[in-house]
Amino acid sequence: MTTMRLHRILGIALLVSACLPAAARAADMPAPISDVTFQCNLGKTIAAKFFAERVDLALSDGRTMSLPQAMSGSGARYANADESIVFWNKGNTAFMTEGIDGPETYSGCIVVSDMVPDPDWAAFASSEYGFSLRYPPGYTVDGGYVYEGLGPGHDITGVSFTIPASMTTGTNLAADTRLSVETLPDAAACTADLFFPAGSVTAAATTEDDTEYSVASLTDAGAGNLYEETVYALAGTSPCLAVRTFIHSANIGNFDPGTVTEFDKAALTAESDAIRKTVVAGQ
Repeated sequence: MTTMRLHRILGIALLVSACLPAAARAADMPAPISDVTFQCNLGKTIAAKFFAERVDLALSDGRTMSLPQAMSGSGARYANADESIVFWNKGNTAFMTEGIDGPETYSGCIVVSDMVPDPDWAAFASSEYGFSLRYPPGYTVDGGYVYEGLGPGHDITGVSFTIPASMTTGTNLAADTRLSVETLPDAAACTADLFFPAGSVTAAATTEDDTEYSVASLTDAGAGNLYEETVYALAGTSPCLAVRTFIHSANIGNFDPGTVTEFDKAALTAESDAIRKTVVAGQ
């Protein structure tokens, strides 16, 4: 065996022996128990990978850190050695404090769904109403939305997401068509009929993708306009959380032939359903 060949064989052997421990270590690294993103107040985010005894965090300010699990009376608590950084997680919610007995630097955080048809969908979370969702580009968000359909003194508050103008241009679909997430803080049971005038609808239970809903719909018409509302209340949530779709359209027969195209109701309904399925209750 030549010296050059011997050196080549020894080099390969050393390379293989050096690589094996790294590969073994990689194989032994545990996968995270869960990998989620939290949307927080002020547009901040936290990407969190939970392991058996620690959490790895990536903050929207660019910092990354790994915090071991610490003692907690309620929920899961993770902290560095001097507890100057503490990350709290309970259910679908979280917050972070910094400094000894310091303020919440990441507050009102709620898990956001990754079950979206397009990664460009925006994320929204409301710590006031206790939910997060994802929605397509172009929708207009109103955090001060009020549903007034129950009459004076019975307003329902929430957040609305109004469709983009591009969905109505040249069609009989009205610009106030929207999806809204609403809450009833004092509801004894979370059922869809509570979001309509008393006695006007009957709620039915249904389950989609392991989520239990109470569902009810109401249709009304007047002056050549059609108003269609469907409410999906998330069963068991407290405060009671519900998603309402409101479709306002004009009678296509009221327009001169060829001047307006009838809107694609199936496509609109499919998009509304896709948004609804991303709702996460912050509980």
